[in-house]
Amino acid sequence: MTERSKSIFFDDKDHELLEIVNGVIAQGETINVPGGAFYDHFHPNGIMEMAESRGLRLAHAVVILLQSLEVGGLEDRLRALRYLRVAVYSMSVGPMPQNTARVLLQITKELVRAQGDYQRQLELARDFRMTATGKPRKVRQQLRKYHLLEMPEEWNQIAFDDHVHDSSTKGRKTPTHLIMDAWIKGIRRLRIIQYNYVEPRAAAELMEAGKIMGMDVRIGIEYAAKFRDKYIYLIWRPRGFADVQSFLCFLAEPEIADFLARGKKVAQYQKEHVLEVLDNFNSKHIPALEKTLGIRMTPLGHRDFLEFVGSAQVSLLHLARFVHMNLLPLMQKRTEALSQEYAEAGDSRKQVIEALVEEMDRLDMEAIYQQHLEPTANPCLADSQQVCKIGDVPELLTLTPSELVHRLDRLHRDYRLTLNLSNLEAVDVLELLYDCEGLITRLEIFNLKDFDKGQTHHTAGINELQRALNADNPIKLKKVINKIINAVQASDKPDKEDLLAKLDAILHDLESYNAMYSGRPLKPRIGSDSTGLSPYVHGMGLVIRETLPDRMQKHLKHDRDPIRVTIPLRMEVWKRTTFAPPHGANLPLRLIRKIPGLHRIGCLKVNDWVVQQNTVRTMDPGNIVTLGGLPKTRKNGLSLNPPEKKPTKRPSLGYLSTPLLNFLKVFIGFIPAFLTFFLTKDWWLLAYFGALIWFSITGFRNIVQSVLGGGGLKRSPFLKWNDFVSWDRITDSLLFTGFSVPLLDYLVKTLLMDRTLGLNTTTNPLALYAVMGLVNGIYISGHNILRGLPQAAATGNFFRSILSIPVAFFLNFLVGMILGSLGVQGIDQIQQKWAAIISKTASDSVAGIIEGTADRLVNMRTGLRDYAGKMRSFMGVYTQLQVLLPEVPADDILNSPALFARKPKSEIEDLQKLLIMHSLDMLYFWDYLPRGRDALRSLLSNLSREEYQMLLHSLEVLEQQKLVSQLFIDGLVGKNFAKALAFYLNRSGPYLKSMRMLEFSMLGELGV
Repeated sequence: MTERSKSIFFDDKDHELLEIVNGVIAQGETINVPGGAFYDHFHPNGIMEMAESRGLRLAHAVVILLQSLEVGGLEDRLRALRYLRVAVYSMSVGPMPQNTARVLLQITKELVRAQGDYQRQLELARDFRMTATGKPRKVRQQLRKYHLLEMPEEWNQIAFDDHVHDSSTKGRKTPTHLIMDAWIKGIRRLRIIQYNYVEPRAAAELMEAGKIMGMDVRIGIEYAAKFRDKYIYLIWRPRGFADVQSFLCFLAEPEIADFLARGKKVAQYQKEHVLEVLDNFNSKHIPALEKTLGIRMTPLGHRDFLEFVGSAQVSLLHLARFVHMNLLPLMQKRTEALSQEYAEAGDSRKQVIEALVEEMDRLDMEAIYQQHLEPTANPCLADSQQVCKIGDVPELLTLTPSELVHRLDRLHRDYRLTLNLSNLEAVDVLELLYDCEGLITRLEIFNLKDFDKGQTHHTAGINELQRALNADNPIKLKKVINKIINAVQASDKPDKEDLLAKLDAILHDLESYNAMYSGRPLKPRIGSDSTGLSPYVHGMGLVIRETLPDRMQKHLKHDRDPIRVTIPLRMEVWKRTTFAPPHGANLPLRLIRKIPGLHRIGCLKVNDWVVQQNTVRTMDPGNIVTLGGLPKTRKNGLSLNPPEKKPTKRPSLGYLSTPLLNFLKVFIGFIPAFLTFFLTKDWWLLAYFGALIWFSITGFRNIVQSVLGGGGLKRSPFLKWNDFVSWDRITDSLLFTGFSVPLLDYLVKTLLMDRTLGLNTTTNPLALYAVMGLVNGIYISGHNILRGLPQAAATGNFFRSILSIPVAFFLNFLVGMILGSLGVQGIDQIQQKWAAIISKTASDSVAGIIEGTADRLVNMRTGLRDYAGKMRSFMGVYTQLQVLLPEVPADDILNSPALFARKPKSEIEDLQKLLIMHSLDMLYFWDYLPRGRDALRSLLSNLSREEYQMLLHSLEVLEQQKLVSQLFIDGLVGKNFAKALAFYLNRSGPYLKSMRMLEFSMLGELGV
């Protein structure tokens, strides 16, 4: 018997998901994706469900993303990202779809990365399935586990990072990976910094990935300019581009291309400097390391290093990684040898060995950079941060800031220019802003990497200057300039006299200086400068605390998150609420909205935040929180006594198999219910079967609620009643309803109402049922809050129990009438015994209607989301056809297939294939989506006649059965196409007939 069949933990679905994921990983570079190059156009809830499981497609997408590290995988990465985003959103149910989607994507990444640790993968597989249920408690648990902050479901948080790096420069992640991870963290605005030039391919990937994830992605190019005896850095961000293509056309313009080519010469110059550092490391630092550490290290070659860097711009950070990668195995081997020597050594020798191992353990990438690669460690080489006055220096590195910004200004008028403040003081910024004549429009007022290294002492003075300029107040500006002059006079700067003369000139030109930023504020930029490599700095992302949900604000305010910091900067934000008038409101609604105070009825309410840029100021504590944390360990993990391999831990009870876990839930809930009836009732029916009756009411209510929400009597013939039922939700209800029996039947009905207050079904039935309904409402709301359900759900369940009071009173009256008509004696005693069950029946009857309606709305909302996505896809193909056939009237494009013959066959075949794929998904929605038919009718009612006819003509591609069947055989949905093909052949005809009938009825309603 296998371990899988023996274990009481995990489910077959968990094992199946792992077999899928590990099977995909095993394919390596020969991954066969269902749907081929167009797989990302299939909807996760569509026809592909019949051919390949969603787990398989998710695994394909994540593996492609995580394995395609080279630029050559750009299209694959973008397709994978596009599919992943739609997939995780389509799986995200419940009241927290945004946060659920973030967690699902994070778990999927971890699942792929945990290959080789089967139990860890099983736990992740279960976490994935449990999170996909959308239960808030589960989602928040996973958010905490992965150190992710909960974001508002409106997705209106001010979360950003104005300075990050991808693999095109010195970052670890490819553009697509970077965007995906930023979205998981909750970032909505990201600025990626390139050095000296930008590759069109990298720019296209960044912008397209940002578009896919709905993120505001901006690309800045950083240039160095000589300022006194050092280089300062300016970030140029050209703007004003409608889409990716327009930006790529801009990069291809002759003047821009020439300027970027000059930037490539700077990159080549810096590359040569890094190679010189590598040579110096080989000649001077390797012998020193060999002597100190007792190792033998082969000199590192240029070719191996450049292959390691790949397509990125060579930097000292890459060299530090490369050196560490080669040095670590040698140190590990040396530690193993020292471990044997340590056991036989004397005390003095043991101390020497311990010190040596500790030194090797501290020699991580950051230590290698500081001790062996920085300019101070290589005094014989030129400092790349200092202006070099000899040698063949590229022309761009000879420009002053003024010359550089004016050249950039001539290249493109619409741009933003940010001054990087690293290693600058207030006096430097004052001079640079003046020399550049107001062309510098942004200040990187805070750099998280500098902050982590304790290099932000200059921030307060620069912020004071910035605020003085933005105040448009010459008196305030003069005061700040005089303060800077006094600081210079008190300093020992070598060029103090020259600097004071320059400051005096600025002071005498105060009016023009103030006018440079009059009406055009000098705005702040705040970034992490993250590369994803250094263990000593926080990762990317920052968020303004006030834009987070209340529970997160309380969590952060009380310092309950040790991995995050609140940076000493404050930025004011104002909440803005917009009410959009309803589109196409009917006459009753228009009349209601005319009543004073009701003018917002039916309006779409949108909340967002407005950042007050001019209010940014240094303040401790501030209100900007880091989204990334610091790793727990920063060392190499070397030790004389390496920790023994820990035995495999038994999974926690939360990973029990689902049937067993559900049984335990029901059993635990059944115990208090049964004991209450058994110990307090003298009638055998209630004593032995009261708990079963109670549980039956709860179970039946949940089933009716699910069926009503999913489709009711009008559901698709392909969907059975139990397809809608969530047995997990039923068992949760049974667990909590069991504890309500002693509360309602014994404590409230018997002890409080009857024995203490003398109120029962005979003396005052209305009061009895009112109190029981009130207590039941409090109990339900309480466990709703305990389970992490939204406040609205808890409140709704409280009031639905209140609404059940008259229903319970009516049922009590009805039972009395029926028993009386049957001549039963002791009706009052019978009613009193059954009072709790009557109250329970009333409460669940009301709940079944209300929650069933709520489930219907959720399913309708999900269906509308899926249909709306497909409608956008159809419109996208239709737009491409109009571009392809500009001479054909829009109404005739889909009615004139013969016109396509004049165009390239490949283009027409691709568009036709897309139409078929989208139409097959729509067909599947119609028959298999809960409330799918109702959702489609609702969507169509909001379409114009032209849009509807466009959709219908597009769907008519399904009539080409020979063509569609051949596509299935050729692998449209993969190898397992038989079920999907049979479904298409059987259902496409009736589906098109139904669509035409819908069109006829709609036109009839419109009087056409």
